[in-house]
Order: sequence, then structure tokens, then C-alpha cells
Amino acid sequence: MNTPLFVDVLDFRVFSDDLNAIAIGSDKCRTINTISPNSYGLSLKDQAFKAALKKTDYLVLDGVYFAFASLMLKGKNIKKNQGPDVFYHFMERVNKKGGKVFFLGSSPQTLQKMENRVKTDYLNIESKSYSPPFKENFSDADNQAMLDAVNEFKPEILFVGMTCPKQEKWATEFRGKINAGLVISIGNVFDWFAGTQKAIHPFWFKIRMAWLIRIFYRPEIFRRNIKNQMTFFGDVIMIFLKLKRI
Repeated sequence: MNTPLFVDVLDFRVFSDDLNAIAIGSDKCRTINTISPNSYGLSLKDQAFKAALKKTDYLVLDGVYFAFASLMLKGKNIKKNQGPDVFYHFMERVNKKGGKVFFLGSSPQTLQKMENRVKTDYLNIESKSYSPPFKENFSDADNQAMLDAVNEFKPEILFVGMTCPKQEKWATEFRGKINAGLVISIGNVFDWFAGTQKAIHPFWFKIRMAWLIRIFYRPEIFRRNIKNQMTFFGDVIMIFLKLKRI
């Protein structure tokens, strides 16, 4: 297998290759997390989150604007591998050979709907799930219960949906204790796959406009994230004009 391609932009190393370049089974567990203008802004205020993103094995796009920054600052595009792309790609790969996936995060009701859909859409996949307590910080007992649930099942892939930045920090912190080939943080994809939120049509992801549709579906996310997004755009412009360095 050839060495995967990465692009360095805004002090982050972003994966820019075909997802087939990522092995599922290897000598150790690896992480796939996403990067966006919002997560960039958050990382400037949360050093633990920034460290988690920088330690991620495969950091892929969440939305389009990190690709915009790369084009503007480096003259290089970044391959589109957004959350839904990643989720369905690896579900298809596991289904093709047969195997197990684990869903960690969200409510018991959402997780049950996800497992039910796996049974109808992916006949060669066995799935299991665990709903952690809904709180800002997990206790040692909480973390151990999650690890025990996952490791007892021994999945090829662990999908984590606990919102940003909690999911990225958890996946990276416990990567070395997880008995799985890949840990993938995909957030809102849980609700889309379960059908508890209206999914964005693949067409909008293809033309890189899913962010606009999501604003109409969930305007509260736009209001919550706008400051971080403006920080991102401001930094890109300042760096482009050579008024700031990373």
C-alpha cells in the first residue's frame, strides 16, 4: 500500500487521499477525526482539543473550508472525505468482508434505530452500541464502562458520536486502550443514519454545499459556531496577507 497523502495547513496535517489508503486492521488502533473552521476556532481556546487533533492519525474534512484555506495558502486542494463519506465508505468495506462495528454515543433510542438499520442495510455486519451518560466530563468509571463495552465486542471499527470536541478528545486519549482497528468520530451522522434528524442529500455534499443546507435545518448550530468560524476566516486572510504567522 502506498504512503497516504497529507496536506499541512494552518498547523494541521490533513488527510488528502482515497479512503482505501486507510487500513482497517493493523498493528494498533488508529483514529479518524474531522477538521472544520469551527473546530479550528475551538482548538485555539482548548489546548487539549488542539492536541487531540494534532495526534489524530487521519484528520479529514468536515465541510469545505479547510480545503479553501489550503487552496488559498498552499495552492493545494484537499480531497473531500467528509463525515458521511467516511461512515458509508467503511460500513461498505466491513460489510463486503463481514465483521463488527460498534456505535458509542447518543441516546439508547437513536442507537437502537442505528442497529435496526444495520440489520436491514448491511447483512454482513454485526453491530452493538453503548450510550454513555450525557455530561460534560466523564468519570473514570464512565470511561472504563465504555472501554469494557467496546473491548468485549471486539469490533473492526468503533464509530463515536458524542459531539465536538468531546468525541475527538475521547477517541485520541483512549486509542491505546481500544480493541478495534479504527476509531472514527462522526458526530451528527448518528442522527442522520438513525433517521432521527433529516439527512442532507448526498448531492449537497458532492457540490460542497452541505453546510448551507445544514444552516436551514439547524440554525442554532450556525449561531453557536459563528465566532469560531469568523476566527478561522480572519486568520486565513491575515496569513495570506502575511500579517500573521502560524
